[in-house]
Amino acid sequence: QLQLAESGGGMVQPGGSLSLSCAASGFPFSNYAMNWYRQDSRKERELVASISSAGGSTNYADSVKGRFTISRDNAKNTVYLQMNSLKPEDTAVYYCNAFYQVRQSTFNYWGQGTQVTVSS
Repeated sequence: QLQLAESGGGMVQPGGSLSLSCAASGFPFSNYAMNWYRQDSRKERELVASISSAGGSTNYADSVKGRFTISRDNAKNTVYLQMNSLKPEDTAVYYCNAFYQVRQSTFNYWGQGTQVTVSS
């Protein structure tokens, strides 16, 4: 059964840290690029961080560069997002996404999301 299960969300004070995990199953994880998106009620879903299938390439939104780190462990079928120096504007639901494109076929899977709240 295909599944992306996020964990690690919660509430933290400004300047604090959280680590999100996304455990994947039911598809060939190591073939897929992995992404973290976030969305709050007032904005469109935003791409936060991406990592290539082998983990050799990463990209970040300007708003999180230098504070967030994406990584993956293909042996554990898990992608991570380490979030440091958190700000109130980082408050959102964070979604794990798996993406794979081959020829004219696109495979795009989503987790259920995990809430991150940054507040004093």
